[in-house]
Amino acid sequence: MSNIRDINALVVDWVPPDTPRGNVLEGTVCRLEPLSRKTHADAIHKENSADDGIWDYMAYGPFPKANDYADWVESVEGGTDPLFYAIYDKERRAFGGVASFMRISPEVGTIEAGNISFSPALQRTRAASEAMFLMMQWAFKAGYRRFEWKCNASNLGSRRAAQRLGLSYEGVFRQALVVKGRNRDTAWFAAIDSDWPALETAFRKWLAPDNFDAAGRQKLRLSDLTKPVLAAHDPGLDQTALRPASRS
Repeated sequence: MSNIRDINALVVDWVPPDTPRGNVLEGTVCRLEPLSRKTHADAIHKENSADDGIWDYMAYGPFPKANDYADWVESVEGGTDPLFYAIYDKERRAFGGVASFMRISPEVGTIEAGNISFSPALQRTRAASEAMFLMMQWAFKAGYRRFEWKCNASNLGSRRAAQRLGLSYEGVFRQALVVKGRNRDTAWFAAIDSDWPALETAFRKWLAPDNFDAAGRQKLRLSDLTKPVLAAHDPGLDQTALRPASRS
């Protein structure tokens, strides 16, 4: 009788995690709370109105009128997958964006952060970075094995953000979607549970108050702290421009 060869590593002592319940995720400079029309829609729409360009790579939007945005919020409010959060920036005392847990598969331990829409005022702030940290922290502490980030391959800003957060590049799925009548190639990034201890240390070091001067300028860059954790770097970010997306 021939020996049976193990092709893949056994997953030992792992228990499928719970699905997110929409609990408030409290941080030092931000808070994530379940998105609702009544509490958040008007405030976030006002912040978003500073730049309609934030919708360029999104599957939904733009929303010229506040009521249009409120109707969209109501349509996703209370959903479980995706499960949307409103992001509150404690330093500015304002709600400035949304993000969601989505493609939630506890049976295999995967979860994705998606539908990420930050107003111009929230972008490139400590609150924006901590919001992503809080989502990763929840996922890995709950027992998920894999935390995913996917974006339009033409969206270099999102690809840079994924790598800065310590999510490793995993490739591009060509002609993955049609969004707003246009082809979308999708870039994939992820962190896995064995990455998390080093990533958590990196985030805590970056978020520490003594990493920022009196003007709020960082001393250590998050990308420098997370770079050693990356299993793969995105080669598209080494180019001045990506090859145009293929057309179907």
